[in-house]
Amino acid sequence: MIQSMEEDEQSRPQRDTIIGKHVYGSFYGIDKDIGGSEELLKAVVVKAVREAGATLHDIHSWKFQGRKGGVSVLALVLESHVAVHTWLEYDYATVDIYTCGSHTDPWKAFNVIKEALKPKYYTVHYADRSQLPA
Repeated sequence: MIQSMEEDEQSRPQRDTIIGKHVYGSFYGIDKDIGGSEELLKAVVVKAVREAGATLHDIHSWKFQGRKGGVSVLALVLESHVAVHTWLEYDYATVDIYTCGSHTDPWKAFNVIKEALKPKYYTVHYADRSQLPA
C-alpha cells in the first residue's frame, strides 16, 4: 500500500506540548491598606486567577507581624500558581504568576494585582516556559 506524506501525517496522533507562561515582578511603593490586609489581598488573587482564565484549586494566605512583616498569598491553580508576598516596612511586594495552557493569560492576572496594589513603580519579567519540540 502506498500512502502520501499528507495521509501519513494525518494518521499519526497529534502530540500535546506544554505551553508555559511565567510573569513575575516587583512592586515598589504599594498601597499598604491592600498589601497589609490578608483578606483583601486574598480576594485580589482570586480575582486575578479568574481574569487569567485559570482554575483555582486551593488558596492559602498568611500574615506576618513584626519587622519585615507582611502578607503572603499562594493560589494553587490547575495550570500552576499565583503568588504575592508583601513587606509592609518597605512598601514592597513581589508577584509570581506561572500558568500552563493556551487558554490562560498571566498578564491579565499581573495587571489585576498591579491595579489593586497601586505601586508607584514596578519591574516585570516574562519567561516562556513552553516545551520545545522534540
